[in-house]
Amino acid sequence: MNKGIVVAEQPDAVEVGARILMAGGNAVDAAVACAFAQGVVDQMNGGVAGYGCAQVYLPGRGIHDGLNFLFQAPAAVVPGMWSHLLERETPDGFGFVLKGYINDFGYKSIAVPGAVKGWHDLHRRFGCLPWGEVVQPALRLAVDGYRITPAVREQWFVVDDAGRADNIHRLRQTPAYAHLFFAPDGGALKTGSVVRNADYGATLETIARDGAAGFHTGRIADAISEDMARNGGLLRRDDLETYEVEPVAPLWGEYRSHRISVLPPPTSGAMLLRMLGTLQHFDLHGMGHNTPDYIATIAEVMKRAQLAKEKLIGDPRHDRVDAAAIFDPVICRQDADEIKRGERARIERVGDGEAKTTTHISVIDAHGNAVTMTHSLGAQSGVLTPGLGFMYNGAIGMFDPRPGNSRSLEPHRRRVTSMTPAMVFAGNRLRMLLGAPGGSHIPMGVLQVILNVVDHGMSISDAVAAPRFSAPGEVIDLSARIPAYVSDGVAARGYRIARSAQSFTVAKVHAILCGDAGKPEGAADPGGGGMALAV
Repeated sequence: MNKGIVVAEQPDAVEVGARILMAGGNAVDAAVACAFAQGVVDQMNGGVAGYGCAQVYLPGRGIHDGLNFLFQAPAAVVPGMWSHLLERETPDGFGFVLKGYINDFGYKSIAVPGAVKGWHDLHRRFGCLPWGEVVQPALRLAVDGYRITPAVREQWFVVDDAGRADNIHRLRQTPAYAHLFFAPDGGALKTGSVVRNADYGATLETIARDGAAGFHTGRIADAISEDMARNGGLLRRDDLETYEVEPVAPLWGEYRSHRISVLPPPTSGAMLLRMLGTLQHFDLHGMGHNTPDYIATIAEVMKRAQLAKEKLIGDPRHDRVDAAAIFDPVICRQDADEIKRGERARIERVGDGEAKTTTHISVIDAHGNAVTMTHSLGAQSGVLTPGLGFMYNGAIGMFDPRPGNSRSLEPHRRRVTSMTPAMVFAGNRLRMLLGAPGGSHIPMGVLQVILNVVDHGMSISDAVAAPRFSAPGEVIDLSARIPAYVSDGVAARGYRIARSAQSFTVAKVHAILCGDAGKPEGAADPGGGGMALAV
C-alpha cells in the first residue's frame, strides 16, 4: 500500500476513491468522491438526496472530528397528522407502517436531505484536492455509463417482510426514469447492462461548479420545490436553504484495553458502547464463537441496548439526551448481572410487527488519515424529479406518527438512526475503522466484527465474513451459515429464532484493520459484492 485503502460495497465507486488517492487526494477526498459515485451506480442505497454521518481522523493535524448530516422532517409536517393511519411498527423497530403507505414511498415520504452539504463540509474542512476534481468522477460515471452489478439488481427484488412496500414497486413510481431500472419490454435490466443518466450528470455538474449551494439553492432547489408542490410533497425550498450540518465530537467507550470512538445521538454509537460495556463482564472467548451460550448471551445484550436506544436516544436539538448515561459503566454492569441471573428483556412493538437501503465507506491513506462514513436514502421514495436524475430518500417512514416521543414526526426533527461508523484504538494507535449498512442490524453487525477481532483474534477478512446474528426485537435472526444444531440449542433456551435463507446477513460490514506492524488490511462484506482496494 503506497497511497491507501478504500473499502465499500460498489466496485466502481471503490475504484473512484482509489483513483483520487492515486491523484494525491487524502482519505477525505477519496471518501467524498466514493460517496458521490455510490449515488450514481447504486442509487437505491444513497445519493445526493440522502443523508449520513462520518468520523474523520487526521493524526498529523491532531484532528478527530465527527459530522452528522442526517435527514430531518420538513417544516410542513404537523405533529400527529397521520396518527390515525398507524397499522403497526416493524419488528426491528426501524419504522412504521401506515394505511395506504403514505409515509413509505411517493412524494410525502421525502425528508430533508443532508448528503451534499455534509460531503461539501467534510471536503471544505479536511480535503486537499479541488472540489470539482472530487465530484468529477461521479459525473463521468453518470454520463458515460455504469454497469448494473448483481448486488444492485438483487436489491431491486427485495421483498419486505415487515409490511412495507416491496422495492420493485418503488422503482415504478417515476415512469420518466424507468430506463434506469427496466428494459423496453418492462422487465428489469439484466446484470451487466450499461446505464447512462445524463440528467444526474447535469445535476452533478452544477454541484461540482457551485458546491452545496448548487443543490440547496438555485435551479436545482427550484426544480425540487416546484415538483414537490405539484405532487403534494412536504419538502420545500426553505427546508433546503435552511438545512445545516452538525459538527460533533466523538463519544468514547472502552472494551478490553481498547478505546472505541463513535458519533453521538441521534446515531446509534452510544448503543454500540452500551453493548461493549456490558460484554466486558463476560468471557466470550471461553464460551466459544457462535455457540448457543454465546448467541443467547449477546442477544440479551443486544435487546437491552435496543431498548435503551428507543427510550434514551433522540435528537439533542429537540430532546434531553444524556449520551454518556446510555453506556454508563454502572448500568452496563447491572445489565450483565441481570443476564447472568437469567433475566430476559422483552421488546414490545405496536401491532403485528429500517429498510436496509444504506451504504458505507471506510478509507485510510498513506499518512494514516482515516474516514468511516455511512450514508443512505433510509428507504427509496421511488421519486425522481424530471430533469434531475436522482432518487429521493423515503425517510419519513421511519418517524413515529404518534406525537410526543423521541421518534415522533415533528417539524425539523432528526429521527434516531442506526448508523454506527466506528473507530477502535489500541492506546493512541488506530487499530480498526468500520461501519455498515443494514437498518436496525447495523450496530449488531459492527459489534460482532469488533468482538471477532478483539476476543477471537480473527483476521479482518475472517472477522467480516464470519456468520452473524441479531436481536433488535423479540426474535433472534441468524445467518444460514449458523448450523441448525446451534440454532436449535438457542431455541431450546426458550428463544424465538428466525434462521435466514441467506448466507450473509445482519448488516454488511466494511472494515480496515491496522496491524501492529505492517500495512493495513481491508475487508468488504462478502454478502455485498464490494471490494477492498489498496493502491
